[in-house]
This record gives sequence, structure tokens and C-alpha cells, in this order.
Amino acid sequence: MPSATHLYEYSHVPETKEDLDWADLPTIDLAKYGTPAGNKELADTLIEAIRTKGFFYVTNFGIAQERVDRQFALGEAFYKLPIEEKLQYVPDLDNGDYNGYRPAGRRVLSGGQKDKTEVWNMATNDGTIKQRLPGLLKENKGEIEEFAKDLHDRVLDPLNHLIALALELREDFFTRVHRWETHDESHLRYMKYSRFTPEEIAALGSEPLFSPGHTDLGTITLLFRQPVAALQIKDHATGDWKWAKPLDASLTVNTCDALSFLTGGYIKSTVHRVSVPPKDQQHVDRLGLLYFARPQNDLELKTVDSPVLKREGYTQNEFERGGHRVPTMGEFTKLKQTWQQQRGKTYRSDHGQQILPGFEGRIID
Repeated sequence: MPSATHLYEYSHVPETKEDLDWADLPTIDLAKYGTPAGNKELADTLIEAIRTKGFFYVTNFGIAQERVDRQFALGEAFYKLPIEEKLQYVPDLDNGDYNGYRPAGRRVLSGGQKDKTEVWNMATNDGTIKQRLPGLLKENKGEIEEFAKDLHDRVLDPLNHLIALALELREDFFTRVHRWETHDESHLRYMKYSRFTPEEIAALGSEPLFSPGHTDLGTITLLFRQPVAALQIKDHATGDWKWAKPLDASLTVNTCDALSFLTGGYIKSTVHRVSVPPKDQQHVDRLGLLYFARPQNDLELKTVDSPVLKREGYTQNEFERGGHRVPTMGEFTKLKQTWQQQRGKTYRSDHGQQILPGFEGRIID
């Protein structure tokens, strides 16, 4: 089995030439991070971005493109393994486990078309990957762990620091509940959307989608630049769907359910979906490299005691307003992942299903 040093160089496909309705997203330049003035500027920009857009770019995060491309190469090599080998690493998806391999075809899309989305998740619990790995990834486990830790230290920690500043909390408020060495469900993901045939695309209807509108369940999701256009964002103000443009040397970042709970809805969990690419890219598969950040499993998802939230009137989340028990992050993760992975069902049939008292699963048009 090849090691990372023997993997062929990963080549990104050309960007689309089509004139798409691109989202206008702000940028957090981490080159400015680390001084009081720079942190203040970035905190103001960041809170405005996640309040009004939900998505933003991060640049100058200190991870070389060569290292990013090696992860893409590992992901591509993993998906070329025989299906029989990949199926050895399927977790108990029906009961909310999600670390390992999720094969395509578990869910039904429009027109009765089964999904073509494969997922490989690697959780770095207590700072290391403890799950079983195929030989290709086991040989490169140290490099993968180092890459994930750099994402945590160089990107997640600064963003969590800036959010705490913007909410007038202790500067380490969010970093303390996202400690690298503490057990949580954060994970690095290789994700493959295999191309649909023209006939399959036609069966999907007028708005053909790999994945319908949804929110992520953690605090922050980091998505590395992917030139195959597919990610679409639901604009907070207008409700219109906008395409997320690939920006060189950037991460595309969105806020998620847990951060919405912790801020009483002041920061919204951002709705997004994955469309079939534009016509000039429909002949290629789409490989994604992502990091899903989640706070420690025992964190109670109650609204934080923030002066900003009190002034703005965001003092209770949906559990607190309804008089329901507030779940921990671990409880919420397992329940929502169980809802997400229901085998053989359409996404639409699951809309409105109660995940736990006070929170329903939502599929958003």
C-alpha cells in the first residue's frame, strides 16, 4: 500500500466558466490575528459575518497548500480502494455512530434516485485517531493527526477566541470547551460526490441536488477550497440560494447548531445544500476535505452568560424557551446523526421529525 510520500500529486480540476449567482462573503485574514488591534478588527468582522451571512472565508491560516493537497491525495486514494475493503469500516450508522465509512446509496433523492455520496470520517478523540483504519491511512496516521491538530490550533482556536471577544466573554471561553486533548466528536472528513449521468440528473428534477438544505450539528465547519462548484448558501436576509465561490488558498467556514444553541440563536446555524455542479463540471467527481468542530461531549448546550446576548435579548435557546431539558453535546450529536442516517428514506420524509424535545429535524427548501 503506498505511503503519502508515494501518492501521485493531486490535481484540482479547472473552475467553472459559467456565470453563477455567487455569494458575497467576507474574509477573515488571520495574518492580522495576534495583536489587540488586529483581534478587535477581526472579532468585529467575524461577528458581523456570522450574524448576517453565516459563511465566511479564512485566509493566511498557516498551512501550506502542499500539505492540503496531500490530504486530498489520501482521500482520493482511499476512495479508489475496493468497495469490499471500505465496507469493513462501516460504523453503526443506524444508531448514530459516524466515524468510519458511510457508503453511497443510503438515502433517496428526488425522482427516486439514490444518493452517490460517500463519507470517510476520522475522529481525533483525546488528540489521536483511535478507530480502525485501512492500511493506506494507518501508514499515514501521524501525518493525518498532525494536519488535524494544525487545523485545531491555527484555525479553530483563533476563531473561537474571536467569537468570545465579540460576545464579551472570557477570551478562552470557547477554546476551553474545544480542547484538543479532551474527548469530543470533532473529525476530519474526506467526502466524495460521484458524478451523476445526464439521465440521472434529469430524474432529479429542476433543481438537482446531491444534498438538500440542512444545517451542521457542531460549532464550526471548515471546508477546504474545492473548485467543483456545488456548495450553495441560503442568504439570511433574502432566503435566496447563492453559490459559494472557490477562493484560492482559503477555507470556507460556516456556523452550526451547537453555536446557535450556546448563543440563544444570536448566531444562526447556517443553512446550506450541495447542488449538482454546473454543466461544464458535471463530468467529474467532487472530492471534499473538511473539518467538523464540536465541543466536548459533556458540555451542556445552554445559552451562555454573555453581556452582548443579554443586551440584544438572546437569553434562551429553543430547549430553554420550551422548558425542555438541555442536552449535552454528546447526546445531541448521537440523536441528530441517527436522524440523518436513516436508511432507505427520502430526506423530505424526515422533515419535522422530533430529534429530541424542543428540536426537530429540518430539510430546508
